[in-house]
Amino acid sequence: MSEDSQICSASDSNNNNNNTSNPFPGNLVTVLSIDGGGVRGLIPATILAFLESKLQELDGADARIADYFDVIAGTSTGGLITAMLAAPSKDGGDRRPLFSAKEIVDFYLDNCSKIFPRRRNACILNPLLNLIAAFAGPKYDGEYLRSKIRELFGDTKLSETLTNVVIPAFDIKFLHPTIFSSFEMKSEPLKDAMLSDICIGTSATPTYFPAHYFATEDESGGRREFNLVDGGVAANNPTLAAMSQLTKAISSRKADFFPIRPTDYGKFLVISLGAGSNKQEKRYSVKESSRWGVLAWLYDKGTMAAPIVDVYHEASADMVDVHAAVVFQALHSQDNYLRIQDDTLKGNVASLDASSKENLGNLMEIGNNLLKKRVSRVNLENGMYEPCAGEETNEEVLANFAQRLSDERRLRNSK
Repeated sequence: MSEDSQICSASDSNNNNNNTSNPFPGNLVTVLSIDGGGVRGLIPATILAFLESKLQELDGADARIADYFDVIAGTSTGGLITAMLAAPSKDGGDRRPLFSAKEIVDFYLDNCSKIFPRRRNACILNPLLNLIAAFAGPKYDGEYLRSKIRELFGDTKLSETLTNVVIPAFDIKFLHPTIFSSFEMKSEPLKDAMLSDICIGTSATPTYFPAHYFATEDESGGRREFNLVDGGVAANNPTLAAMSQLTKAISSRKADFFPIRPTDYGKFLVISLGAGSNKQEKRYSVKESSRWGVLAWLYDKGTMAAPIVDVYHEASADMVDVHAAVVFQALHSQDNYLRIQDDTLKGNVASLDASSKENLGNLMEIGNNLLKKRVSRVNLENGMYEPCAGEETNEEVLANFAQRLSDERRLRNSK
C-alpha cells in the first residue's frame, strides 16, 4: 500500500480554528451524518449514545445531540434516527428532543422484531416459499413500521425540527433523488412534509418494503406528489448531501453562520457514522455473478438477500466517504472529519433485517467494540477501512470531538 493511498489524520496547527476576533458567534459548522442499514442502525445508535454521554459529562444531563450540530443528516434507518434526534417532544413547552440517543437504542431493541418479523414456514421448511414470496411482493408489508413512525412523530413537519436536518429519498416517478432539507423550506415550501412521511419514504428499501406515496399542499393551493423509495438508492451515506445543503445555504445567505465562504470546508466539523457492511466477506464473485440474471440479482441462494441492494448501498456510501476524505486531506483538515465504519461484518450481523434478540445484541456489541478500535481511514486503492498508524481509538477521538462541540456551543451562547 502506498503511503498516500490511505487518508490518515495528521496534526496541523492550522486546524485549531481559534478566531477570537470573530465578531459573530461560532468558529465551526458542525455536521452529523448517519448511514442507512436496517437493523444495523443499532451500530451508529450505540456510538451516538456514547457521544451523548460525553456531552452530558461536560454540559449536564439535559444535553442532547441536537444541541450541538448545525445539521444532522440520515438515510433510511439513519433518517429515522435523525428525525428521532431532532424532532421536538410534544410533552411540555420546552421544545426538547423527542429521544435521547440512549432511548433510540432502546427503541431498536423493542421494535426491530416487529418491523422485521420472522417468517416461521419459509426458509426452514421450503426454500421455494421464499422464491414465491420474492415474486409476490416486498418481503414485509411495512404496516408496523408505518404505524410506529406515525405514532412517534404525529403531525410534526420538517420545518419544526430543533436543528437542521437533511434526509435523502428517491422519487421513482421521476427517477431522481429527493432531498428533504430544512434549508429549503422557504424556497420549496411544498417539501415541508410531515416527518412521518419522510421517514417512511427514506426507509422503503426495494424488495423489503413497499414504496411510499404522499402529497403536500400549501396555502396558495399548490400541490406536490412524492413516490418514494429508500434514500440509499442515491445516498446511503448522506455526508455530502448535508455538506452541499450547507454550502448552498451559506452561499445564498439562508443560514446564519459566522462569516464563511461556501466551500471553506476547513471550518466544517464532520462526524460520519456507518451502519456496518460485509465488504470484506466478498460474498459475490465474478465467477458466479457473470451467470446471474434478474432473479439471481434479487434473490441470493434462497436467503432472500438481494445482491443488487447490497451493491448500490455500498457504492453510494463508499463514493461519498472517498470524496469527503480527499477533500479534508487536501485542505489539511483531516482532524475535522471522523468516519466510523466496520466493513468486516459476516453472517446475520451483515443482514438488513435479522431481528432476533441475539443478533440485536451482537450489533450493539459491534458498536461498542468499534469505540475501542483505532481510527480507520479508507484505503483509496482497495476501498477497505484500515487503522492508521499511531491513531487514537474512536472512543478517544469522539471524546475530543465532544469537547470541541461543547466549546463551540459555549462560544455561541456567550455572544
